Amino acid sequence: MASAIPIWKIQEEATCFICLEYLTEPLTTECGHNFCRACITQYCEQREPESGTKFPCPKCRVPFEKGKFRPNRQLANIIENIKQLKLKPGKVQKENLCETHQEKLKLFCEEDGKSICVVCRESRDHRDHTILPIEEAAQDYKVKLQGALNPLRNELEEGLALTSEEEKKITQWQHKVENRRQSIKREFKKLHQVLSEEEQLLLQRLAEEERKTLERLQDNITKLSEQNATLINLITEVEEKCRQPATELLQDVESALIRSENVKLQQPEAVSPALMNVYKICLDMREMLERFTMDVTLDPGTAHPSLVLSEDRKRVRLGDKCQNLPSNPESFDSCPSVLGTQGFTGGRRYWEVEVGDKTEWALGVCRESGHRPGNVRLNPGNGYWAVWLRGGEYKACTYPSTSFPVRVRPSRVGIFLDYEAGEISFYNVTDRSHLFTFTNTFFGRLRPYFHPGLNAGGKNVAPLIICPVPTGGNLCP
Repeated sequence: MASAIPIWKIQEEATCFICLEYLTEPLTTECGHNFCRACITQYCEQREPESGTKFPCPKCRVPFEKGKFRPNRQLANIIENIKQLKLKPGKVQKENLCETHQEKLKLFCEEDGKSICVVCRESRDHRDHTILPIEEAAQDYKVKLQGALNPLRNELEEGLALTSEEEKKITQWQHKVENRRQSIKREFKKLHQVLSEEEQLLLQRLAEEERKTLERLQDNITKLSEQNATLINLITEVEEKCRQPATELLQDVESALIRSENVKLQQPEAVSPALMNVYKICLDMREMLERFTMDVTLDPGTAHPSLVLSEDRKRVRLGDKCQNLPSNPESFDSCPSVLGTQGFTGGRRYWEVEVGDKTEWALGVCRESGHRPGNVRLNPGNGYWAVWLRGGEYKACTYPSTSFPVRVRPSRVGIFLDYEAGEISFYNVTDRSHLFTFTNTFFGRLRPYFHPGLNAGGKNVAPLIICPVPTGGNLCP
């Protein structure tokens, strides 16, 4: 005849793992564990699912789907019968006897780390050891266990915060990738159809970069999730240990403490947020821009008095002193800048400017009606669409300014205006890469804008040079 199931075992099955009380309206998860209806519902509401709609089981960590619970009516009936016996939930304390002497285990040997009876204490095995009453020893270890809980909880909190940060990085990264993807598509569609193969190649490179970076970020999240699960299990084990009777609490207690002290959260691998500049101006694109090249010259009537223009009006630099010129409402009198003579009210135009090794400059387009006397603020709202180099940084003159990456320092800059499309694009002719594109709705007459920058103690005295119109198919070689 099979032995009867002990009452403490039945009580354990009838107790909710979450609230540690008898199960109320017990629901069974897909993994077979039972919880109070209210407890498992609140558990799901207070935490994010790990994947889709799945949550880790509080007891075994196996994923289950919210809502796919089965009412366990048979267990509910058994619990009602147990309640009639007026037994408290949880395990009933079993009679703990010494295996050797069949006496109650009332003492604890610190050297051997085990519970003993009064007879064991008098044996030569324990006679010279430090012996404590079992309840006193249990209380000492309980304090140690509770002291180990806070560091574990702090590690878990940090782990969950790091997981959240990595998830944010994925969203931010995907947003940057999408912005770059749209920029790539816009550039290639705008300029010519013959670069469709090049466009697809570059998009593949971007997708590969996206895939590799997302894999690394996802790997960080996976590793952090594994560490978090380990911390949760260890915390659960220590908490359960603290609730155990003295004898059971002291079993393997040193192991639990050692594992708690050795837990150290591994930081996620650093993943650079920088996005490489993967698209270039190829030779075919440059040949297409060549069709829109125009001969630009400088307009002396708009030049600041401190600027020196060459006789052919193709070069401009900052002089050592201001020239004594009559006042002209068309000229810049505060900002050392000058406009191109040519203006455009439509069509497509392209020109290039040699910036060489200058440490400061600004180039672009401005509305002819834009403000010139007094302090000039370069931004589209004031009728200026320009990029500049200042303090070693390349920026678009938006409001506020927008930094853009430059892999190779440009010695020559190309400016392409598509009036009807409302776009002004800047290119690094040195490595044939795109720098920045303004989008706007243009009206009125637009003119090229030049600012050679301050001399910076003789380090920036070189002029800005407008490249000659190409002949024979060569565009500023």
